[in-house]
Amino acid sequence: MGTSIWEMNAISLIKMGGPLMIPLIICSVVALAIIIERLIYFASIRTNVRQLKKAVFDDIKHNNIKQAIERCDQSRSPAAKVMQAGIVKFGATRDEIKEAMEDASLFEIPKLESRLGAMATIAHVSPLLGLLGTVTGMTASFHTVQVRAASMNPTTPGDLAGAIGEALLTTVAGLMVAIPTYVVYNYFVNRVNHFVLDMERAATELVNFMTQITETKV
Repeated sequence: MGTSIWEMNAISLIKMGGPLMIPLIICSVVALAIIIERLIYFASIRTNVRQLKKAVFDDIKHNNIKQAIERCDQSRSPAAKVMQAGIVKFGATRDEIKEAMEDASLFEIPKLESRLGAMATIAHVSPLLGLLGTVTGMTASFHTVQVRAASMNPTTPGDLAGAIGEALLTTVAGLMVAIPTYVVYNYFVNRVNHFVLDMERAATELVNFMTQITETKV
């Protein structure tokens, strides 16, 4: 019985796969680095937005504007940064407050989406690299068959099957890189959407709250 690819060591698989295994390895390393970095970043900005809003609104209600700003400044949450931009404009018109928070969100959203484009590229390119490796490998295999046939030394079915199997290895490698990368990419996109939704809700509730307080005082 032949040896399964799962029973072979990494170096042997790389040698069998050919030159295109190198960019696939690079893709896998880059994808893993991005995943680790994004997990750490999202964990660092995670906060209880509902609790933060309640505390900030209480500060504003009791006219502790400075304390509300400091509370937002101490949090790394994107929603806190957006609210901070609005609180700084306390007493201004509704449009001015909204504009300040929109400007802040334009600064926060790119930080949330950072490197996700690279992950999407890796997820889409890896299978293509694997397919390219398979096509080039099979082309080389059939060229070998042609050369041997011309020299009256025909290739056995076993030789041909082994050569095609080695060629297909790059497709397996490409899919092994692409599938988990794409799954984690979609997870990160969902996290980003969650953070953006928190920002939008916090901004809308804050501008309504501050406008109501300002109108009441007037």
